[in-house]
This record gives sequence, C-alpha cells and structure tokens, in this order.
Amino acid sequence: MRVQVLLDRAHASPGVIDGRSGGNTDKAVRAYGEMQGLKEDGALNEEVWAKLSADAGPAVKTYQLTKEDVAGPYVPDLPSDYAEMAKLDRLAYRDAAEMLAERFHMDEALIRSLNPEADFKTEGQTILVADPGADPETKVDRIVVDKSKGELIAYAEDGRIVLMDPATIGSEDTPSPSGTMKVKGSAREPIYEYDPKKNFQQGKNRKKLTLPPGPNGPVGSVWIDLSKPTYGIHGTPEPSQIDKTASHGCVRLTNWDAEALSRLVKPLETVVEFKG
Repeated sequence: MRVQVLLDRAHASPGVIDGRSGGNTDKAVRAYGEMQGLKEDGALNEEVWAKLSADAGPAVKTYQLTKEDVAGPYVPDLPSDYAEMAKLDRLAYRDAAEMLAERFHMDEALIRSLNPEADFKTEGQTILVADPGADPETKVDRIVVDKSKGELIAYAEDGRIVLMDPATIGSEDTPSPSGTMKVKGSAREPIYEYDPKKNFQQGKNRKKLTLPPGPNGPVGSVWIDLSKPTYGIHGTPEPSQIDKTASHGCVRLTNWDAEALSRLVKPLETVVEFKG
C-alpha cells in the first residue's frame, strides 16, 4: 500500500490504492522512473525505491467523519439499467464508505478492511485512510493516450511529464479514435445523453435517455470534451476496473484522476494524441 500511496503523491497514478501489486501499479512504477530520469527497466529496484521513499511521510492518516459525510445524500440501491437510472435525480454514491474511498483514492474493500469496526454512518467516527497528497498544478500542453499500454501521460509545455494515469481505452466493438485532436473544454457533474443509434445499446434500451449527473453515472464525475464528436476523457463508476474492462470508445480514468486532469487542460490548446 505504501508504494501505491507514494506513487500517487508523485502523480504516477496506480489507479485505486488497493494494497495489491498488479498491472496498474507496475505502469506507475515505470512512469515514475521516466519522470525522475531513472533507468527505464520498469522495475521497483533499489534506485527507484530510494528516490520514491525519500518521501518519508506516513502512507495513512486518521480522518473524522463529518455531518456532511454521513448525510449524503446516497443511493444504496443504485440500478444498473439506464432506463431506471434516468428516473433518478442524481447518480450518487451508494454510501459514505464508497464516497470516502474515492476521496482518498482507495478501493472500497481496502477502506473497509482498514476499519473493520467502522459503520461509516456515525458523525465523529475516526477512521484510517490513505494519504495521497495534493493534485498536480502544472498546466498540460499535450496528452498521449497509449492504447497498447492502457495509459494516459500528460506533458507540460517544456516536455516534462506532469502525470500518468492508467486508462481504459475503447474496445474491439467500439474502438477509440486514432490520430490527434484537441481538448474543447471540460464539465464537472456531466449529464449523460444516451443514444443507442450513435454509440452502443445498453441492455434492452432502444430509445434515447438522459441520465442525471453523479459519480456513479456512466462517465463518472467529469467529462473532458475532445474535438472529435462524441469522444472524451472521463471518469468511471467503477474505479477498480480501470484498464481491466473495455470502454465504449472513450478514455476512462478514475474519477479523481479525471478531475485532476480536467483542472490542468487548456481548452482549444491542449493536444491529445492517440497511439498504439
């Protein structure tokens, strides 16, 4: 878990912090080595660990649940069918545990295992959470989406890597675009317009639907619009599945990674290149 937290602090995102090794953590280690100008063998060797662990801060901290944390509002029985989703006012978190897991970049199973006695329903309750640190602040000039590696790398104007995020990028049925385009803008809490004739069919839903905003919507908590119609970079309702399941042609990140990126892109200036 400590390795994942330190990588997250260094803006080489492992996706969800879950305390387990895996492909997304391996990608983050490789990206961190590149960001630091170290030997690019992708391994968590002594040189990489010495640099990474120079941050001696603890990987976890205590957090006290607030009145707002407990109140929500939440949607415990969130439907998966789009027609049922469209009837709701908001596609909110299911409960405080899910909300807090995302706030601290964690897998929900990990936050629960760290706090086996917590009910996440009591104001003033103290829990243990990951301490991922602050988001990057450097503006992004160029983004490279590597379909073969399942990752997104954002660069500053001087060529330095600002951040690396694991990403779900298209599928065989709905591949992501190729070539170069630009960021048009971004929207927090986007409404999702479902149109089976333009994109894909979900279940038996053959009619257009408007789904309300919320972190558990199909595109998560943020949408970064690209200059090619219908394509974007966005969040997800299932952060643990990043680069493990397919997307419908777009670039899917964890909600927190997408939110951080949305604050760094420059509308009509930031270039997005798809490769691989």
